[in-house]
Amino acid sequence: MRVGIFSIFFQCFLPVFVASIDILTTYDSLSVNQTLISAGGKFELGFFQKGIPNRYYVGIWYKDIPSDVKIWVANRDSPSYCESTTFRLGNQSNIVLLEGESQVVWKTNQTNGVKLVNPVLQLLDSGNLVMREAGDPNPANFIWQSFDYPTDTLVPGQKLGWNRRTGLVRVLTSWRDPEDPGTGNFSFLVDYNGDPELYLKNVDQIIHRSGPWVGNRFSGVPEMGLANQDFNFTFFTSADEVYYTISLLDCCRVHTRLVVTFEGLIVRWIWLPCATQWIMFWHARKDPCDDFDLCGPYGICNVSESFHCKCPNGFMPKNSNAWGLTDWSNGCFRNTRLDCDSDGFLPLDNIKLPKTSNVFVDTSSSLDQCRDMCKKNCSCTAYANSKFVNGVGSGCIIWTNNLMDMRNFLQGGQTLYMRLASSDLGSLSPNGSAMGKDVVIIKLAIGIGIIVVTTLITGGLITLIIRKRRTSRNIQTGELDPEEINLFRRTITCKTECSEEALDADDVDLPIFNLDSMVAATDNFSEANKLGQGGFGCVYKGVMLDGQEVAVKRLSKDSGQGLEEFKNEVRLISKLQHRNLVRLLGCCVDLDEKMIIYEYLKNRSLDSILFHKGRNLLLNWQTRFKIIFGVARGLLYLHQDSRYRIIHRDLKASNILLDADMNPKISDFGMARIFGGNETEGNTMKVVGTYGYMAPEFAMDGLFSIKSDVFSFGVLVLEILSGTKNRRFFNSDNELNLLGYSWKQWREGKEKELLDKSMGETYSIDEALRCLQVGLLCVQEKPEDRPTMGSVVLMLSSESMSLPQPIFPGRNHDDIDSSSF
Repeated sequence: MRVGIFSIFFQCFLPVFVASIDILTTYDSLSVNQTLISAGGKFELGFFQKGIPNRYYVGIWYKDIPSDVKIWVANRDSPSYCESTTFRLGNQSNIVLLEGESQVVWKTNQTNGVKLVNPVLQLLDSGNLVMREAGDPNPANFIWQSFDYPTDTLVPGQKLGWNRRTGLVRVLTSWRDPEDPGTGNFSFLVDYNGDPELYLKNVDQIIHRSGPWVGNRFSGVPEMGLANQDFNFTFFTSADEVYYTISLLDCCRVHTRLVVTFEGLIVRWIWLPCATQWIMFWHARKDPCDDFDLCGPYGICNVSESFHCKCPNGFMPKNSNAWGLTDWSNGCFRNTRLDCDSDGFLPLDNIKLPKTSNVFVDTSSSLDQCRDMCKKNCSCTAYANSKFVNGVGSGCIIWTNNLMDMRNFLQGGQTLYMRLASSDLGSLSPNGSAMGKDVVIIKLAIGIGIIVVTTLITGGLITLIIRKRRTSRNIQTGELDPEEINLFRRTITCKTECSEEALDADDVDLPIFNLDSMVAATDNFSEANKLGQGGFGCVYKGVMLDGQEVAVKRLSKDSGQGLEEFKNEVRLISKLQHRNLVRLLGCCVDLDEKMIIYEYLKNRSLDSILFHKGRNLLLNWQTRFKIIFGVARGLLYLHQDSRYRIIHRDLKASNILLDADMNPKISDFGMARIFGGNETEGNTMKVVGTYGYMAPEFAMDGLFSIKSDVFSFGVLVLEILSGTKNRRFFNSDNELNLLGYSWKQWREGKEKELLDKSMGETYSIDEALRCLQVGLLCVQEKPEDRPTMGSVVLMLSSESMSLPQPIFPGRNHDDIDSSSF
């Protein structure tokens, strides 16, 4: 489409010039009054305007129906205010939006270094804008496509989910408002952990969950199972990909689209030939039970009840007063502690399956086999069929943690089998039906007989029973005293005899693994599986029998982290629940071995990437900011939002772990301290932590507080921005370390020189310098001058908030910085 004299003439006299082709070459460009139209006339690409003053965006919309709906927006966060803007292919096999001849407003990312010889852009009849080599229409060879970078809309043929092989993540994100297509607060994405399902999030908080895919629908969307002759739903899972998509069975009859609205709803729209407007086919968050985890752990939501939440048989509200005031967030707890061997299962019908991010799935097992596996695993809390189509179940799914976000449907759910103590099953048979009176009497007589016989058992038999129970708990004690094991378990779980620093008596029990299982999982702690090493010992990657990948922290005998620190770390992390804190899976105490088992995080620790030349290219500015903000939110949870005030005392780059999506998780709580009530500070004769990250008052006087964590966070921020370690910083003025150099550059107005060049230049300097200022506020000399983490999160999340000026150190900063000690 070469725009020559005749096209310029028409541009001057016609309000809209419509191109009759679907392809854009390197010689062509689209101006604000030109469009591309797909070959079959289904979709159109061009400029549109929103807001006051007029903002120009490039988008794709329907051509064959009278609809103003935009299914994709290219420059949603980078509008142009210039009428002379053009849309064209760049010289790096990318797409650019230019104001005038050279001012880049927006561009696509590099395509993994692939550069086409003769690139073209083509708008397909699916609504997908693709970049490919001219003459090569094979979809497998597209080096870029708009379907991989959705905005708020999913159309047929488009995938929502993850490509595990390439790391590509496809997420729907709402508009800010009807007049602003910029990135809004609400996102809809696939969680690929456990049994994958879809989450609707408000920023980072889950507000709705689809439930896992059970064959022809999501567990939490019974309507999807209804027969429909126009389109088909697919949820695909493999080693390489996890995604959800829609396909049309008869493309000529209807249009359909899934949208995440700026109000936080998920809406499925359809356009029928006889209709003159879009009709809502289905939407989520339509009732209170659609809100994520409304009823808390083990609570069940039912909109037909006057009180939406109820506790199942064998459970009672954890906070009765709050429950009566319709605050159900604390959920339910068991009437009777589980006994493993004698437990039974309560069937719950028409249930939306609980949250599945940590479940075990075996698609080949029958329901009976599933029950047997759950019965043998003392940590199992429930089981169900993993597939359930047209009333027929197959496969197995097992939960080993608290059951979250359940609801009861009038019809369309499936049966969940929840583990209960035998005494709480009461007059229920194994399948949940009432037993006859005679059966109850017989069972009662048998129970009394067992009690009488038990009282006559000899001491030797008691010893055998203790050993059997210990084996059923998956503990091999070897030469370790059973009383020491029991005392250790009580200290961790806090069921009895807790110290003053221990957590509440209702803390969850913790899986304890045996040494053999850890040896097998890590291939006898082979060097090939070693992830890292520190003063505590080594961390290994392991693979459990069910295929779950784990990280095993094995404390060395010479470690400074002794039994007390070990118990402290286990006790703390087992209770903490936050997306920016590492998740504990269990522990192992066997002979003189002490191990902690964590979730395995693909990208390991931040320092292994940040300070590694070449790998640091993975950390563009957006990723670095996400890490900074995530760590800030994790610390805020520890300091303020968790049940106790927790001071980490060893925050550093090597203790920040990164998942597959580069989300940060704070780890290593061996040195952490718990405070109750309004306590915010303490002191110690033993200074622990890492020099270079310690606040001056902690390193010199042993005084620690939430503000000492803030100081460590500030050091971490400066390291992330500069890409340089504080204690290994080198510059022309070798008298200064990173903190001293940062103060010097800030004072002289040369702060831009601090920023890591490996980030490139495609980011907001103002945003980076704002983070730098926050970092300097955190490393101020006096604790009272440093902000709280609540203020830090607010400063990082608000572009309009005015920041205070950091107070320069009273003397050479190298004299007061902790790296000097």
